[in-house]
Amino acid sequence: MIKKIKTGFKDLIIYEGKKHKDKRGYLIEMLREEKIGKKFKFQILSKSKKNVLRGLHFQLKKPQAKHITVIKGKILDVAVDLRKKSKTFGKVFSIILTDSNCKSIFIPAGFAHGFLTLGNENIIHYSCTEYRSVGKEFSLSYKDPSLKIKWPKVKFILAEKDANAKNLKDLIKEKII
Repeated sequence: MIKKIKTGFKDLIIYEGKKHKDKRGYLIEMLREEKIGKKFKFQILSKSKKNVLRGLHFQLKKPQAKHITVIKGKILDVAVDLRKKSKTFGKVFSIILTDSNCKSIFIPAGFAHGFLTLGNENIIHYSCTEYRSVGKEFSLSYKDPSLKIKWPKVKFILAEKDANAKNLKDLIKEKII
């Protein structure tokens, strides 16, 4: 049984599964497409060591909705609403996802998404409604002061594109968003 938990953001949903344990290990039901009402075309598995910050990524052509689950480890997962007509445009939602809390997040299309790994070894599974749109992918700066994201005070391990990402106001000014 999967429990659906609403957030203050339209269509951004937390799902909490139930862990069924026995002497062999455990089983968790993580995703039911009929509960979300979306088809997932693309699956990604990423592995990261501690303090890796991935994101905040988004794509404009064929925007992706994502379902994020931590298979191993712990992350601070962050989504920023970039839907211009949304009441929560420019607002941030964050949650801790772990391999033991049985929570996952569904992030609708139109959000920037990223996460910071908090465990020593972190394996994250993404289900995406669209394929990657190579050349149409963008990064929103994780350190944009207008977002007021409360990142832990650690030295981040970043990709160059994330280290050099633009603030929201610059993305708007340049008509990227």
